[in-house]
Amino acid sequence: MTSTDLIYASASQLGAAIGAKSVSSVEVVEAHLGRIHEVNPLLNAVFYLAEESALRRAREADEELARGLRRSALHGVPFTVKDWIEVAGMPCIANDERYRNHVPAEDATAVERMIAAGCVPLGKTTVFEDSLIYGHTNNPYRLDYSPGSSSSGEAAIIAAGGSPIGLGSDSGGSIRDPAHCCGIVGLRPTTGRIPITGHLPRINTLVDPRTVIGPMARFVEDLAASLPILSGVDWRDASAVPMPIFDWNSVDVRGLRGAFYSHYDGAEPSADCGRVTQDTAAFLDRSGIRMAEEWPSRLEEAWPITQDYWSRSGSEGLGDDWAPDSDGRMTGIEVERHLFEWDRFRRTMAAFMENVDFLVTPVAEFPAGKHSPEGCISYCLAFSLVGYPCVVVRAGTSADGMPVGVQIVAQPWREDVALAVAKLIESEFGGWQPPAI
Repeated sequence: MTSTDLIYASASQLGAAIGAKSVSSVEVVEAHLGRIHEVNPLLNAVFYLAEESALRRAREADEELARGLRRSALHGVPFTVKDWIEVAGMPCIANDERYRNHVPAEDATAVERMIAAGCVPLGKTTVFEDSLIYGHTNNPYRLDYSPGSSSSGEAAIIAAGGSPIGLGSDSGGSIRDPAHCCGIVGLRPTTGRIPITGHLPRINTLVDPRTVIGPMARFVEDLAASLPILSGVDWRDASAVPMPIFDWNSVDVRGLRGAFYSHYDGAEPSADCGRVTQDTAAFLDRSGIRMAEEWPSRLEEAWPITQDYWSRSGSEGLGDDWAPDSDGRMTGIEVERHLFEWDRFRRTMAAFMENVDFLVTPVAEFPAGKHSPEGCISYCLAFSLVGYPCVVVRAGTSADGMPVGVQIVAQPWREDVALAVAKLIESEFGGWQPPAI
Protein backbone atom coordinates (compact mmCIF):
# COMPACT_ATOMS: atom_id res chain seq x y z
CA MET A 1 0.00 0.00 0.00
CA THR A 2 1.27 3.47 -0.88
CA SER A 3 1.33 6.31 1.62
CA THR A 4 -1.79 7.75 -0.03
CA ASP A 5 -3.50 4.37 0.25
CA LEU A 6 -2.67 4.23 3.95
CA ILE A 7 -3.90 7.70 4.87
CA TYR A 8 -7.17 7.34 2.97
CA ALA A 9 -7.97 3.73 3.95
CA SER A 10 -10.61 2.99 6.54
CA ALA A 11 -9.51 2.08 10.05
CA SER A 12 -11.02 -1.36 9.48
CA GLN A 13 -9.00 -1.86 6.30
CA LEU A 14 -5.85 -0.76 8.09
CA GLY A 15 -6.55 -3.12 10.97
CA ALA A 16 -7.04 -6.02 8.55
CA ALA A 17 -3.84 -5.21 6.67
CA ILE A 18 -1.84 -4.93 9.89
CA GLY A 19 -3.35 -8.19 11.13
CA ALA A 20 -2.40 -9.90 7.86
CA LYS A 21 1.13 -8.42 8.20
CA SER A 22 0.91 -6.90 4.73
CA VAL A 23 1.78 -3.59 6.37
CA SER A 24 3.15 -2.82 9.81
CA SER A 25 1.64 -0.59 12.44
CA VAL A 26 4.84 1.47 12.31
CA GLU A 27 4.36 2.08 8.58
CA VAL A 28 0.73 3.10 9.13
CA VAL A 29 1.60 5.43 12.00
CA GLU A 30 4.51 6.97 10.07
CA ALA A 31 2.20 7.66 7.11
CA HIS A 32 -0.31 9.45 9.32
CA LEU A 33 2.35 11.40 11.18
CA GLY A 34 3.71 12.51 7.81
CA ARG A 35 0.25 13.59 6.69
CA ILE A 36 -0.26 15.57 9.91
CA HIS A 37 3.04 17.38 9.33
CA GLU A 38 1.88 18.13 5.79
CA VAL A 39 -1.61 19.47 6.47
CA ASN A 40 -1.61 20.70 10.05
CA PRO A 41 0.10 24.02 9.24
CA LEU A 42 -2.93 24.72 7.04
CA LEU A 43 -5.60 23.29 9.34
CA ASN A 44 -4.33 23.85 12.88
CA ALA A 45 -6.30 20.74 13.86
CA VAL A 46 -3.72 18.88 16.01
CA PHE A 47 -2.38 20.98 18.86
CA TYR A 48 -0.31 18.25 20.52
CA LEU A 49 1.44 15.51 18.54
CA ALA A 50 2.82 12.57 20.54
CA GLU A 51 5.17 11.40 17.79
CA GLU A 52 7.72 9.55 19.89
CA SER A 53 5.20 7.63 22.02
CA ALA A 54 3.07 6.84 18.96
CA LEU A 55 5.99 5.19 17.20
CA ARG A 56 6.92 3.31 20.36
CA ARG A 57 3.37 1.99 20.75
CA ALA A 58 3.30 1.04 17.05
CA ARG A 59 6.49 -0.99 17.46
CA GLU A 60 4.94 -2.70 20.47
CA ALA A 61 1.81 -3.50 18.44
CA ASP A 62 3.95 -5.07 15.73
CA GLU A 63 5.92 -7.07 18.29
CA GLU A 64 2.69 -8.38 19.80
CA LEU A 65 1.52 -9.51 16.37
CA ALA A 66 4.81 -11.28 15.82
CA ARG A 67 4.11 -13.21 19.04
CA GLY A 68 0.63 -14.11 17.82
CA LEU A 69 -1.27 -11.55 19.91
CA ARG A 70 -3.88 -9.48 18.05
CA ARG A 71 -5.91 -7.46 20.52
CA SER A 72 -8.80 -6.47 18.22
CA ALA A 73 -9.73 -5.85 14.60
CA LEU A 74 -8.22 -2.36 15.03
CA HIS A 75 -4.91 -3.59 16.49
CA GLY A 76 -2.10 -1.22 15.48
CA VAL A 77 -4.43 1.45 14.04
CA PRO A 78 -3.70 5.07 15.04
CA PHE A 79 -6.33 7.43 16.46
CA THR A 80 -6.62 11.01 17.67
CA VAL A 81 -8.47 12.48 20.64
CA LYS A 82 -10.43 15.70 21.13
CA ASP A 83 -8.90 17.86 23.85
CA TRP A 84 -11.86 17.41 26.16
CA ILE A 85 -10.90 13.78 26.72
CA GLU A 86 -7.93 12.88 28.89
CA VAL A 87 -4.92 10.91 27.65
CA ALA A 88 -2.29 10.04 30.24
CA GLY A 89 0.88 12.06 29.77
CA MET A 90 -0.65 14.46 27.23
CA PRO A 91 -1.99 17.92 28.03
CA CYS A 92 -5.75 18.28 28.43
CA ILE A 93 -6.56 21.98 28.42
CA ALA A 94 -10.24 21.62 27.47
CA ASN A 95 -10.25 25.12 25.97
CA ASP A 96 -9.94 26.56 29.47
CA GLU A 97 -7.01 28.68 30.64
CA ARG A 98 -7.35 27.23 34.15
CA TYR A 99 -6.22 23.85 32.81
CA ARG A 100 -3.30 25.18 30.76
CA ASN A 101 -0.86 22.98 32.74
CA HIS A 102 -3.13 20.00 33.31
CA VAL A 103 -1.46 16.73 32.29
CA PRO A 104 -3.56 13.78 33.50
CA ALA A 105 -1.95 10.68 34.95
CA GLU A 106 -4.78 8.41 33.76
CA ASP A 107 -6.56 7.81 30.47
CA ALA A 108 -10.24 8.47 30.03
CA THR A 109 -12.10 5.16 29.90
CA ALA A 110 -12.71 5.50 26.15
CA VAL A 111 -9.00 6.13 25.52
CA GLU A 112 -7.99 3.30 27.84
CA ARG A 113 -10.22 0.92 25.91
CA MET A 114 -8.86 1.99 22.53
CA ILE A 115 -5.31 1.44 23.77
CA ALA A 116 -6.27 -1.93 25.28
CA ALA A 117 -7.59 -2.86 21.83
CA GLY A 118 -4.11 -2.24 20.43
CA CYS A 119 -4.83 1.20 18.95
CA VAL A 120 -2.14 3.90 18.90
CA PRO A 121 -2.89 7.46 20.14
CA LEU A 122 -1.31 10.08 17.88
CA GLY A 123 -2.17 13.21 19.82
CA LYS A 124 -4.81 15.75 20.84
CA THR A 125 -7.01 17.85 18.57
CA THR A 126 -8.34 21.37 18.89
CA VAL A 127 -11.67 22.37 20.39
CA PHE A 128 -13.88 24.98 18.68
CA GLU A 129 -13.17 26.59 15.34
CA ASP A 130 -11.80 29.78 16.91
CA SER A 131 -10.18 29.60 20.32
CA LEU A 132 -7.89 31.77 22.40
CA ILE A 133 -6.20 28.55 23.53
CA TYR A 134 -5.62 26.79 20.20
CA GLY A 135 -6.12 29.49 17.58
CA HIS A 136 -8.23 29.19 14.43
CA THR A 137 -9.00 25.71 13.01
CA ASN A 138 -9.82 25.43 9.31
CA ASN A 139 -11.95 23.19 7.11
CA PRO A 140 -9.85 21.00 4.76
CA TYR A 141 -12.29 21.54 1.87
CA ARG A 142 -11.99 25.32 2.05
CA LEU A 143 -9.44 26.74 4.43
CA ASP A 144 -11.44 29.94 4.98
CA TYR A 145 -14.48 27.91 6.08
CA SER A 146 -15.47 26.56 9.49
CA PRO A 147 -14.92 22.88 10.40
CA GLY A 148 -17.89 23.07 12.79
CA SER A 149 -17.86 22.93 16.59
CA SER A 150 -16.75 21.75 18.98
CA SER A 151 -14.92 18.57 17.90
CA SER A 152 -13.44 20.85 15.27
CA GLY A 153 -9.86 19.64 14.98
CA GLU A 154 -10.94 16.02 15.21
CA ALA A 155 -13.23 16.31 12.20
CA ALA A 156 -10.74 18.36 10.19
CA ILE A 157 -7.76 16.05 10.64
CA ILE A 158 -9.81 12.90 9.97
CA ALA A 159 -11.28 14.40 6.79
CA ALA A 160 -7.78 15.37 5.61
CA GLY A 161 -6.32 11.88 6.12
CA GLY A 162 -4.21 12.67 9.18
CA SER A 163 -6.10 10.20 11.34
CA PRO A 164 -8.38 7.30 10.37
CA ILE A 165 -10.51 7.41 13.51
CA GLY A 166 -10.83 9.50 16.64
CA LEU A 167 -12.76 10.29 19.78
CA GLY A 168 -15.02 13.31 20.06
CA SER A 169 -17.67 14.42 22.52
CA ASP A 170 -21.17 15.71 21.92
CA SER A 171 -23.51 17.69 24.15
CA GLY A 172 -25.68 19.54 21.65
CA GLY A 173 -24.12 18.47 18.35
CA SER A 174 -20.36 18.67 18.89
CA ILE A 175 -19.66 15.40 17.06
CA ARG A 176 -22.49 15.74 14.57
CA ASP A 177 -21.98 19.32 13.36
CA PRO A 178 -18.22 18.92 12.62
CA ALA A 179 -18.90 15.59 10.88
CA HIS A 180 -21.44 17.38 8.67
CA CYS A 181 -19.14 20.33 7.98
CA CYS A 182 -16.12 18.15 7.15
CA GLY A 183 -17.91 15.35 5.28
CA ILE A 184 -17.01 12.51 7.65
CA VAL A 185 -19.11 10.20 9.83
CA GLY A 186 -19.78 10.54 13.53
CA LEU A 187 -21.70 8.57 16.13
CA ARG A 188 -23.48 10.10 19.07
CA PRO A 189 -24.21 6.91 21.05
CA THR A 190 -27.16 6.35 23.33
CA THR A 191 -26.54 8.11 26.63
CA GLY A 192 -25.00 5.51 28.96
CA ARG A 193 -23.54 3.37 26.16
CA ILE A 194 -19.95 4.69 26.47
CA PRO A 195 -18.63 5.89 29.86
CA ILE A 196 -17.90 9.60 30.10
CA THR A 197 -15.15 9.05 32.71
CA GLY A 198 -12.13 11.24 31.97
CA HIS A 199 -14.02 13.99 30.15
CA LEU A 200 -12.92 17.52 31.03
CA PRO A 201 -14.87 19.50 32.11
CA ARG A 202 -16.17 16.81 34.42
CA ILE A 203 -19.72 15.70 33.62
CA ASN A 204 -22.33 15.16 36.33
CA THR A 205 -24.38 12.64 34.39
CA LEU A 206 -27.32 12.88 36.78
CA VAL A 207 -27.95 16.48 35.73
CA ASP A 208 -26.35 16.33 32.27
CA PRO A 209 -27.47 13.26 30.31
CA ARG A 210 -26.76 15.23 27.13
CA THR A 211 -22.98 14.85 26.96
CA VAL A 212 -21.46 11.68 25.49
CA ILE A 213 -18.15 10.48 24.08
CA GLY A 214 -18.31 8.89 20.64
CA PRO A 215 -16.22 7.87 17.63
CA MET A 216 -15.59 9.90 14.48
CA ALA A 217 -14.17 8.45 11.23
CA ARG A 218 -14.40 8.63 7.45
CA PHE A 219 -16.38 5.41 7.00
CA VAL A 220 -19.47 4.00 8.68
CA GLU A 221 -17.83 0.60 9.12
CA ASP A 222 -15.29 2.18 11.46
CA LEU A 223 -17.96 3.57 13.77
CA ALA A 224 -19.37 0.05 13.98
CA ALA A 225 -15.92 -1.49 14.59
CA SER A 226 -15.10 0.87 17.46
CA LEU A 227 -18.47 0.74 19.24
CA PRO A 228 -17.93 -2.66 20.96
CA ILE A 229 -14.47 -1.54 22.03
CA LEU A 230 -15.76 1.63 23.67
CA SER A 231 -19.01 0.38 25.22
CA GLY A 232 -19.86 -1.05 28.62
CA VAL A 233 -19.72 -0.14 32.30
CA ASP A 234 -16.46 0.97 33.86
CA TRP A 235 -17.72 1.17 37.48
CA ARG A 236 -16.78 4.85 37.65
CA ASP A 237 -19.44 6.44 35.47
CA ALA A 238 -22.65 5.63 37.32
CA SER A 239 -24.75 6.32 34.22
CA ALA A 240 -23.08 3.63 32.08
CA VAL A 241 -25.45 0.76 31.26
CA PRO A 242 -24.45 -2.86 30.39
CA MET A 243 -26.66 -3.05 27.31
CA PRO A 244 -25.97 -5.54 24.52
CA ILE A 245 -24.81 -4.27 21.14
CA PHE A 246 -26.86 -5.58 18.26
CA ASP A 247 -25.12 -6.63 15.03
CA TRP A 248 -25.52 -3.87 12.48
CA ASN A 249 -24.84 -6.33 9.65
CA SER A 250 -27.93 -8.31 10.66
CA VAL A 251 -30.31 -5.37 10.19
CA ASP A 252 -32.66 -5.90 7.23
CA VAL A 253 -33.40 -2.31 6.24
CA ARG A 254 -36.24 -3.36 3.95
CA GLY A 255 -39.47 -2.95 5.82
CA LEU A 256 -38.06 -0.59 8.44
CA ARG A 257 -40.33 2.29 9.40
CA GLY A 258 -38.63 5.60 8.66
CA ALA A 259 -39.67 9.22 9.09
CA PHE A 260 -38.01 12.40 7.91
CA TYR A 261 -38.36 16.16 8.09
CA SER A 262 -36.32 19.10 6.90
CA HIS A 263 -38.16 21.95 8.62
CA TYR A 264 -40.33 22.57 11.66
CA ASP A 265 -41.42 25.58 13.70
CA GLY A 266 -37.96 25.96 15.23
CA ALA A 267 -35.76 25.59 12.14
CA GLU A 268 -35.67 26.15 8.40
CA PRO A 269 -32.84 24.56 6.38
CA SER A 270 -30.92 26.12 3.54
CA ALA A 271 -31.75 24.96 0.03
CA ASP A 272 -28.74 22.62 0.07
CA CYS A 273 -29.49 20.97 3.42
CA GLY A 274 -33.20 20.68 2.66
CA ARG A 275 -32.56 19.18 -0.79
CA VAL A 276 -30.07 16.60 0.49
CA THR A 277 -32.45 15.48 3.23
CA GLN A 278 -35.33 15.15 0.77
CA ASP A 279 -33.14 13.27 -1.73
CA THR A 280 -31.97 10.90 1.00
CA ALA A 281 -35.52 10.15 2.11
CA ALA A 282 -36.59 9.49 -1.49
CA PHE A 283 -33.69 7.07 -1.97
CA LEU A 284 -34.52 5.21 1.24
CA ASP A 285 -38.14 4.93 0.15
CA ARG A 286 -37.04 3.41 -3.17
CA SER A 287 -34.88 0.96 -1.21
CA GLY A 288 -37.85 -0.68 0.47
CA ILE A 289 -38.04 1.43 3.62
CA ARG A 290 -41.46 2.89 4.42
CA MET A 291 -40.66 6.61 4.65
CA ALA A 292 -43.14 9.21 5.86
CA GLU A 293 -42.64 12.96 6.22
CA GLU A 294 -43.55 13.57 9.84
CA TRP A 295 -41.92 14.75 13.01
CA PRO A 296 -42.46 14.65 16.77
CA SER A 297 -44.49 17.37 18.41
CA ARG A 298 -42.82 19.85 20.78
CA LEU A 299 -39.62 19.98 18.68
CA GLU A 300 -39.65 23.77 19.00
CA GLU A 301 -39.22 23.33 22.78
CA ALA A 302 -35.73 21.82 22.39
CA TRP A 303 -34.00 25.18 22.15
CA PRO A 304 -35.62 26.86 25.20
CA ILE A 305 -35.16 23.68 27.29
CA THR A 306 -31.46 23.70 26.32
CA GLN A 307 -31.16 27.40 27.16
CA ASP A 308 -32.68 26.73 30.58
CA TYR A 309 -30.19 23.92 31.08
CA TRP A 310 -27.36 26.38 30.41
CA SER A 311 -28.88 28.77 32.96
CA ARG A 312 -28.57 26.26 35.77
CA SER A 313 -25.48 26.22 37.95
CA GLY A 314 -23.08 23.32 37.45
CA SER A 315 -19.90 22.07 39.07
CA GLU A 316 -16.45 22.60 37.59
CA GLY A 317 -13.04 21.40 38.62
CA LEU A 318 -11.02 18.21 38.63
CA GLY A 319 -12.13 16.75 41.94
CA ASP A 320 -15.30 15.35 43.48
CA ASP A 321 -16.12 18.43 45.54
CA TRP A 322 -18.92 20.83 44.63
CA ALA A 323 -17.37 23.74 42.71
CA PRO A 324 -20.21 25.80 41.20
CA ASP A 325 -19.48 27.50 37.90
CA SER A 326 -21.88 30.34 38.72
CA ASP A 327 -24.52 31.46 41.18
CA GLY A 328 -27.12 30.18 38.74
CA ARG A 329 -29.83 32.21 37.09
CA MET A 330 -32.74 29.99 38.10
CA THR A 331 -34.56 29.61 41.40
CA GLY A 332 -35.27 26.19 42.84
CA ILE A 333 -38.83 26.17 41.55
CA GLU A 334 -37.61 27.25 38.10
CA VAL A 335 -35.22 24.30 38.07
CA GLU A 336 -38.10 21.99 38.99
CA ARG A 337 -40.20 23.49 36.20
CA HIS A 338 -37.32 23.01 33.76
CA LEU A 339 -36.94 19.35 34.70
CA PHE A 340 -40.69 18.82 34.31
CA GLU A 341 -40.67 20.35 30.82
CA TRP A 342 -37.57 18.37 29.87
CA ASP A 343 -39.15 15.10 30.97
CA ARG A 344 -42.39 15.99 29.15
CA PHE A 345 -40.28 16.50 26.03
CA ARG A 346 -38.68 13.07 26.55
CA ARG A 347 -42.07 11.40 26.98
CA THR A 348 -43.38 13.02 23.81
CA MET A 349 -40.36 11.83 21.81
CA ALA A 350 -40.65 8.30 23.20
CA ALA A 351 -44.28 8.10 22.13
CA PHE A 352 -43.34 9.18 18.61
CA MET A 353 -40.43 6.78 18.29
CA GLU A 354 -42.55 3.80 19.38
CA ASN A 355 -43.89 3.68 15.81
CA VAL A 356 -40.69 4.71 13.98
CA ASP A 357 -37.45 2.75 13.67
CA PHE A 358 -35.44 5.79 12.66
CA LEU A 359 -35.61 9.45 11.67
CA VAL A 360 -33.67 11.30 8.96
CA THR A 361 -33.12 15.03 9.45
CA PRO A 362 -30.64 17.70 8.43
CA VAL A 363 -27.69 18.04 10.77
CA ALA A 364 -27.71 21.84 10.62
CA GLU A 365 -29.51 24.61 8.82
CA PHE A 366 -26.46 25.33 6.64
CA PRO A 367 -23.38 23.61 5.23
CA ALA A 368 -20.03 24.84 6.48
CA GLY A 369 -19.46 28.52 5.82
CA LYS A 370 -17.08 31.28 6.76
CA HIS A 371 -19.12 31.93 9.88
CA SER A 372 -21.33 29.45 11.73
CA PRO A 373 -24.89 30.81 11.70
CA GLU A 374 -26.57 31.22 15.08
CA GLY A 375 -28.70 28.23 16.01
CA CYS A 376 -26.98 25.92 13.53
CA ILE A 377 -27.30 22.90 15.86
CA SER A 378 -31.07 23.16 16.32
CA TYR A 379 -31.61 19.83 14.51
CA CYS A 380 -29.24 18.13 16.96
CA LEU A 381 -30.52 19.53 20.25
CA ALA A 382 -33.72 17.49 20.49
CA PHE A 383 -31.86 14.18 20.36
CA SER A 384 -29.27 15.29 22.90
CA LEU A 385 -32.13 16.03 25.30
CA VAL A 386 -33.55 12.51 24.90
CA GLY A 387 -30.18 10.73 24.63
CA TYR A 388 -30.91 8.79 21.43
CA PRO A 389 -28.21 7.35 19.13
CA CYS A 390 -27.46 9.44 16.03
CA VAL A 391 -25.17 8.83 13.06
CA VAL A 392 -24.12 11.58 10.67
CA VAL A 393 -23.01 10.67 7.14
CA ARG A 394 -22.29 12.76 4.07
CA ALA A 395 -25.16 12.49 1.58
CA GLY A 396 -24.55 15.38 -0.81
CA THR A 397 -22.66 18.53 -1.74
CA SER A 398 -23.60 22.18 -1.48
CA ALA A 399 -23.70 24.59 -4.40
CA ASP A 400 -20.22 25.86 -3.45
CA GLY A 401 -18.73 22.38 -3.12
CA MET A 402 -18.98 21.79 0.63
CA PRO A 403 -20.07 18.49 2.22
CA VAL A 404 -23.68 18.14 3.34
CA GLY A 405 -24.57 15.47 5.89
CA VAL A 406 -27.77 13.97 7.18
CA GLN A 407 -28.57 12.82 10.71
CA ILE A 408 -30.00 9.33 11.29
CA VAL A 409 -31.68 8.98 14.69
CA ALA A 410 -32.66 5.54 16.00
CA GLN A 411 -34.54 4.26 19.01
CA PRO A 412 -32.55 4.03 22.27
CA TRP A 413 -29.79 1.40 22.19
CA ARG A 414 -30.38 0.72 18.48
CA GLU A 415 -27.12 2.05 17.12
CA ASP A 416 -27.24 -0.97 14.80
CA VAL A 417 -30.24 0.46 12.96
CA ALA A 418 -28.70 3.93 12.63
CA LEU A 419 -25.42 2.41 11.37
CA ALA A 420 -27.14 0.14 8.86
CA VAL A 421 -29.18 3.01 7.40
CA ALA A 422 -26.09 5.24 7.34
CA LYS A 423 -24.14 2.55 5.46
CA LEU A 424 -26.91 2.33 2.86
CA ILE A 425 -26.80 6.12 2.41
CA GLU A 426 -22.99 6.08 2.22
CA SER A 427 -23.07 3.40 -0.47
CA GLU A 428 -25.55 5.35 -2.59
CA PHE A 429 -24.18 8.89 -2.26
CA GLY A 430 -20.46 8.19 -1.85
CA GLY A 431 -19.89 9.36 1.72
CA TRP A 432 -16.56 10.99 2.51
CA GLN A 433 -14.58 12.43 -0.42
CA PRO A 434 -10.86 13.37 -0.29
CA PRO A 435 -10.26 17.12 0.07
CA ALA A 436 -7.97 18.93 -2.35
CA ILE A 437 -5.25 19.80 0.17
